[in-house]
Amino acid sequence: MKRILNVLALLLLFATLSTTVVSASSAYATYTYSSDGFVLESPDAYSVDSIIDGEYMGVDLVSPEDLEVGPDGNIYIADAGAQAIVVLDSYYKYKFSITGFVNEQGVRDGFLNPKGVYATKDKIYVCDTDNSRLVIFDLEGNFIKTVAQPESNLFEEDAIYKPVAIAVDTYGRLFVVSSTTYQGIIVMSDDGDFYGFIGAQKVSVSAIDALWKKFRTSAQEASEDVYVSKEYNNITIDSENFIYVTTSTIDESVQQANIGSKDGTYAPVKKFNASGTDVLRRNGFFAPSGEVHVSTSKTATISGASTIVDAAIGPEGTWTIADQKRSKVFTYDAEGNLLFAFGDMGSLKGNIGNLNAVTYLGNNMLLLDKSASSITVFRRTEYGDILLNAIKNQNARLYDTAVDDWQEILKRNNNFDVAYIGIGKALAREGYYEDAMTYFKYSHEKEGRYAEAFKEIRKEWASKYFIIIPIVAVAVLLGLSWVLGYASKVNKKASLKVGTKTIKEELLYAFHIMTHPFDGFWDLKHEKRGSVRSAFIILLITVIAFFYQAIGTGYVMSQKSADDYGSIYTAILSVAVPVLLWVIANWCLTTLFDGEGKIGDIFTATCYALTPLPLFVIPSVILSNFLVPEEEGIISLLVGIGWVWAGLLIFTGTMTTHGYSVGKNFIITLFTILGMAAIMFLAILFSTLMVKIVSLFSNIWVEISYRL
Repeated sequence: MKRILNVLALLLLFATLSTTVVSASSAYATYTYSSDGFVLESPDAYSVDSIIDGEYMGVDLVSPEDLEVGPDGNIYIADAGAQAIVVLDSYYKYKFSITGFVNEQGVRDGFLNPKGVYATKDKIYVCDTDNSRLVIFDLEGNFIKTVAQPESNLFEEDAIYKPVAIAVDTYGRLFVVSSTTYQGIIVMSDDGDFYGFIGAQKVSVSAIDALWKKFRTSAQEASEDVYVSKEYNNITIDSENFIYVTTSTIDESVQQANIGSKDGTYAPVKKFNASGTDVLRRNGFFAPSGEVHVSTSKTATISGASTIVDAAIGPEGTWTIADQKRSKVFTYDAEGNLLFAFGDMGSLKGNIGNLNAVTYLGNNMLLLDKSASSITVFRRTEYGDILLNAIKNQNARLYDTAVDDWQEILKRNNNFDVAYIGIGKALAREGYYEDAMTYFKYSHEKEGRYAEAFKEIRKEWASKYFIIIPIVAVAVLLGLSWVLGYASKVNKKASLKVGTKTIKEELLYAFHIMTHPFDGFWDLKHEKRGSVRSAFIILLITVIAFFYQAIGTGYVMSQKSADDYGSIYTAILSVAVPVLLWVIANWCLTTLFDGEGKIGDIFTATCYALTPLPLFVIPSVILSNFLVPEEEGIISLLVGIGWVWAGLLIFTGTMTTHGYSVGKNFIITLFTILGMAAIMFLAILFSTLMVKIVSLFSNIWVEISYRL
């Protein structure tokens, strides 16, 4: 009995430990995003190490607003609730606080709602927000001076100055973010000399508002809200004096709509050089804007774009932004690729109630939890060390070593696209372009590095087989000339032939229609030069051409990811269904408006009019396997010619088949398109109704079967 009790006790202990482990691991998830916007789980790059609260620090925080690590390793906290700057050592222990000082006039002074703090190798800069000034101290907390709002006529009249964040470059220039200043970042000296504004944001104005603005009276303009640039909320600076700024005032729908854009106009985080030009690289699948997959439902607990409130500079060109809305951090490399994201709200260890700031201290990432008045310390894991080492070796151009690191990453996370890109870049630099393209394909990268590697292979091939290119071009031209000449001979011979035409004669007649549409469509109907069977064959060829376009387009030109495949059903839906809708809608209208064509005539003429499409689509698909994105215009030109030509033939064929004038045919064409939309609507409505009827009878049958 005692042995059984011991076994039960061990099982209970094991269950308790298992529950504890699961709870700890479920506090937050680490992930990245695929090129399609799907979440890809990742090993933890940082794991929660400890929570630094007031008891551990040796001082209670009231309402901390900002967190900064200085070059000396000390931690500086702007505690707006306590009207103080709290300084901790690198072990998170309390050193001293700045709560008051004697100003230049010899008067005892203090802070009023200090929102920001920044430390250099010899000074501490405090944003004394509600006192509308900066206050500068030495590293011991001794007062040096105050810096008021700089004087300049560039400031709006009656402008309010509320500094909330500050960064200082190696030349001593101050970059100040004021919560009520819309002209951009204020650049000044620590003596208060004003240098100017940089980085003013563009205003997002809807098309309707922009149109209405042109017709407003002066009185209306005076009474309406003025469109002003959005203000920033935080700032930091890297060792090369590049400035990272964040904002949370961009319209959420605009921000989320631009998350796939390389343009940073409406981005919540930007990187400015000294002149105020945004130089942030956005070469990842999505622009660095926080969460990619967001809910737009009003009933969702958390919905809409990320609320970015801070940025921090990490090692080896990496950097991190804080999403206050979801209490998450997103870390990117210098190219803008998402390396990892993690964090969540809740009560478990590692969750953040109200994320207000993020910074780095050695191998640790520090997150400021405003609601808990604490700092959560995340320590870099083995996976994070390998990832950082790979980036370090890549930056140092130790490509062979970097490849080994990336391979180690892939052993732990085979969904990590940045690793595939890293290996591909290293192989490309060594001249192994085909292998590099393989790895770029794994990461679904095509427009940049894949295209460059493809160019190099094409260049090598062209230099090796340069004589083949003109031979192939001449052969294609001669072949095309022969086909056209042969078709012309067959068509002349068939025009004199009495009786039923052969399939070959009917199909080759399509070439005559392409170049002589008016008499071609006339003979098609009245001289029986074509038939429904040949029209169906042309339609089938067109479907096959578009199916070939879906599966045969070169990877670098394709809009699909590497593991996407075309479907013959998709090709049928995109070609055959619109043709049938056009035929039915046109026949329904023309029977009411004196149309001379029967439904068979309409179908035949429409299908013959499609002939240019396969003749231009198929060559464009073949060419797409030899061209790069910069040459995409050639493909667009070929396909565009095919569509325009086919459209003109459909218009001409409809007019000739029904005996309409140009004006009447134009009106009928417009109403035919509207008729197609009406038929589709009715079909969807009917199918929905049928599903509900079937569901009703199915439920009735189930009820009856239960009662029997």
